[in-house]
Amino acid sequence: MASGISGMGVDGDSGETKGGMWDLDQKLDQPMDEEAGRLKNMYREKNTSALLLLRLAFQSLGVVYGDLGTSPLYVFYNTFPHGIDDTEDVIGALSLIIYSLTLIPLLKYVFIVCRANDNGQGGTFALYSLLCRHAKIKTIPNQHRTDEELTTYSRSTFHEHSFAAKTKRWLEAYPFRKNSLLILVVIGTCTVIGDGILTPAISVLSASGGIKVDHPKMSNDVVVVVAVIILVGLFSLQHYGTDRVGWLFAPVVLLWFLLVGGIGIFNIWKYDSSVLRAFSPVYIYRYFRRRKREGWTSLGGIMLSITGIEALFADLAHFPVSAIQLAFTVIVFPCLLLTYTGQAAYLMQNKEHVVDAFYRSIPDSIYWPVFVIATLAAIVASQATISATFSIIKQALAHGCFPRVKVVHTSKKFLGQIYIPDINWILMVLCIAVTAGFRNQSQIGNAYGTAVVIVMLVTTFLMTLIMLLVWRCHWVLVLLFTVFSLVVECTYFSAVLFKVDQGGWVPLVIAAAFFVIMYVWHYGTVKRYEFEMHSKVSMAWILGLGPSLGLVRVPGIGLVYTELASGVPHIFSHFITNLPAVHSVVVFVCVKYLPVYTVPEDERFLVKRIGPKNFHMFRCVARYGYKDLHKKDEEFEKKLFDNLFLFVRLENMMEGCSDSDEYSLYGQQTQNSMDYLLRNNGNLTTGNNNDFTCSTVDSIIPVKSPNQGNNTVTSLGRESSQAEVDEMEFLNRCRDAGVVHILGNTIVRARRDSRFYKKIAIDYIYAFLRKICRENSVIFNVPHESLLNVGQIFYV
Repeated sequence: MASGISGMGVDGDSGETKGGMWDLDQKLDQPMDEEAGRLKNMYREKNTSALLLLRLAFQSLGVVYGDLGTSPLYVFYNTFPHGIDDTEDVIGALSLIIYSLTLIPLLKYVFIVCRANDNGQGGTFALYSLLCRHAKIKTIPNQHRTDEELTTYSRSTFHEHSFAAKTKRWLEAYPFRKNSLLILVVIGTCTVIGDGILTPAISVLSASGGIKVDHPKMSNDVVVVVAVIILVGLFSLQHYGTDRVGWLFAPVVLLWFLLVGGIGIFNIWKYDSSVLRAFSPVYIYRYFRRRKREGWTSLGGIMLSITGIEALFADLAHFPVSAIQLAFTVIVFPCLLLTYTGQAAYLMQNKEHVVDAFYRSIPDSIYWPVFVIATLAAIVASQATISATFSIIKQALAHGCFPRVKVVHTSKKFLGQIYIPDINWILMVLCIAVTAGFRNQSQIGNAYGTAVVIVMLVTTFLMTLIMLLVWRCHWVLVLLFTVFSLVVECTYFSAVLFKVDQGGWVPLVIAAAFFVIMYVWHYGTVKRYEFEMHSKVSMAWILGLGPSLGLVRVPGIGLVYTELASGVPHIFSHFITNLPAVHSVVVFVCVKYLPVYTVPEDERFLVKRIGPKNFHMFRCVARYGYKDLHKKDEEFEKKLFDNLFLFVRLENMMEGCSDSDEYSLYGQQTQNSMDYLLRNNGNLTTGNNNDFTCSTVDSIIPVKSPNQGNNTVTSLGRESSQAEVDEMEFLNRCRDAGVVHILGNTIVRARRDSRFYKKIAIDYIYAFLRKICRENSVIFNVPHESLLNVGQIFYV
């Protein structure tokens, strides 16, 4: 009896034009609805004990709040770069800082944005993944309806006439809107990368500047050299990861917050307690009325008090939201208010010391210990931002928006702690260039402010969609959140625009460079996928070639890598039409990224047979989340074959279990039973639809049915068991004969009649990126003697 034939679901919308051939292909390539529904939601906000919550809140200080905590080093100097004319201006600036910290980090980010995490992950691409699960907005059309049934998608349904449903339809209506949303996400990602360059520069340079306070005649060059040495050391140690030194981060940051908070209380008591009137917002109005345009442009310096909030969101992975909220409200927020208020009290009587207000306000007896802690805190802040940059680039890579780079796990405990060597050295070079090029905090601060406000605006737009599609908030609440956020952030944005020529151009140039790289790479990736989709080979054509595929079947297993989860890729037809032989067993391997955080190891591989048994053709889909990391080739290949052998064993067992009258491998009941088996590692338990039990050895023992009399125990499994043994032996012999990895080497070229910018993008930029990025064979560690590249060229 011919075995059941099944494959994966149809990608995209390729089945719109239906006909006889299309119907045949659908029968030959059925969707894997049951297997695709096996993912479990990996993230849940667990009920934690009070003691555990305190411990997690303590640990979050070192990972999440380092960047935000070092802002007092440079805020007042960047607010008053030309000095303080009137001490009342200090009160107005302090009032702005107090309400900026309250409105944006506290209310918006800690209590609203942090709850918009994707399985515990933060950052712009995490929000984009969350949106992709609630609307069909992915620009790479590899999402199938079975993906939408995954439990990790957490996909809620909308009422047809609801505002959320209308928004969803509006987003899905035109490719332009999907592309615009992706461009917005890429812009946010690029500015976060800019933060990864500017944060270490301004934090370390500001901390190093404390040397000059005790030695006023020291040249600024010495401070710059010290900062560069610290930066080189910081980036050189990245390959060890934060896991080995992370235990030190939380105590350092906690000590830092307690020190600056305590110094703030001391300064308020010693110098001028009247600064507490800054808690009245009326001084904000007086500040702008008095300083006019100069007061408006000083918002660029005020905004530095809230830098670090995007690193806070991107580094969300390892802590529950409740722990982050507790740490901010109990430790971070009060200590920051105290230190800014204390600096303001000091400046009320020492306004000429605004250049280094933080260090000048430290009591002499504890100056050097605070300097050491400040330097360590600056390093921790830099580490948090660098880690956030690595994390968001890994997310972009999984979405096809970044060239393939080497990603290294630095921790066995935490999946999110990674190291990207290429990016690390690029960040170091650019960071040193910024530090040595500008040589002062003011211009770096202007650049930093521009990067931060752009990321905040992107997050606001994404949060608007999250509130509509995911949280399904009433449109009035969404409107209030959006308008309120945009009013505050656009005010800051208008202020930083005045400082574009004073250093603010730096993040724009950096973001533009990374945007070109990411968008061109994504465009080329989409075109390559569309080429594979439209040029895939019909299953009917393959079956028409017969079991030998019209060639000599030589011993061995051929693993054909493709981006398609259904159909036969064009590279395979190109391969068999140009070579006289093909392997005895062919496995089409699709590595597919899902818009989820991670896919559990035991649910990673899906296996199906293509064609009748004597064709010896299979399909295997390896599914990854955007935080998952490819293992070494030996592990990947071993797990692939383990799942293949399990599939063959279960398939043969189900053939033995089938009843010719009621059950068939073609039938849905048997298929569901087999899928259940795959989920339970081969242990079959009867359900309500089946009235028999199945042994994995030799026999089937029917169970008495209410509608039947006593049935005789029969032995129907011998033939299937023998077939299983034969095929397993055949597969093992082929595996011993050798495994060949067949990869497509598709070259993309622009058509001759293309516009010049398209030729530049495809023929030069994309071609250059393809040349310097990691090959798929390197990612899977495929040995050269087992690699076979199949080249092809297509024009866009």
